[in-house]
Amino acid sequence: MAAVLPALLADLAAETAALDAILAPLRGDEWKRETPAAGWNIADQVSHLAYFDEAALLAAVDPARFRRRAQELMAGPADLPDRIAAEHHDRPGSDLLKWFRNARQALLDGFASVDPSGRLPWYGPDMSPASSITARLMETWAHGQDICDALGAARPSTSRLQHIARLGVRTMAFSFAINDRAMPDDPVRVELRGPDGDLWAWGPPDAADRILGTALDFCLAVTHRRSLADLALDIRGGTAQEWITIAQAFAGPPGPGRAPSSAGTAAIAEPITEPRA
Repeated sequence: MAAVLPALLADLAAETAALDAILAPLRGDEWKRETPAAGWNIADQVSHLAYFDEAALLAAVDPARFRRRAQELMAGPADLPDRIAAEHHDRPGSDLLKWFRNARQALLDGFASVDPSGRLPWYGPDMSPASSITARLMETWAHGQDICDALGAARPSTSRLQHIARLGVRTMAFSFAINDRAMPDDPVRVELRGPDGDLWAWGPPDAADRILGTALDFCLAVTHRRSLADLALDIRGGTAQEWITIAQAFAGPPGPGRAPSSAGTAAIAEPITEPRA
């Protein structure tokens, strides 16, 4: 874990820079453009990221204080993300971008000195620092996709998708649990083609149930950024089919997912690998 966390932080920093490059040119009403997330505009997506960056850092540096705050928040209505978005809905885009930048840098700096073997509280089960940063990377990519869709912008796929795909696989049991379904006994093999052509695989090689496709399509599915009808995943077996229809890599109650769209993946660039510095 000591070796994993710095690499995750570096990838989160890279994902942050990619999103910042999309946000920095926005002016005025561009921040108010509606995104595919019902009721959320671009500003709401950014305030969500900034707020939960601060929450993740608090969980790492002052767990007791985080638990008290989380208990208070969770005692309210179930729509916590929507409540936070509404609270910051009218803030200027320039203010939100500054908040996001400061919160993200503080998170990166703070986690650089966190004990990688520790456990951190969250709104659900406690998690490792590596899992916490993986979740922040997944959120940055997923909410970044909503922002790109709102702007009609394309962006390249990168090897950072492997973190999100792995999270999607690891949350299989969670997906069944939040939908009040029993976890099936049949294992599922997931084989994905990464942006650079490498094969990423999880699960027993001889499993009858399989999910095959690109890493991009799988990540879009488990983050609920595209309907399965708009993706080219090859789903084989009843367990694999049941799982992918409820797969959810993010915390919270079961999400409704996205409706099928004739646009499909039109706003997504062909998978390519970003050059590394």
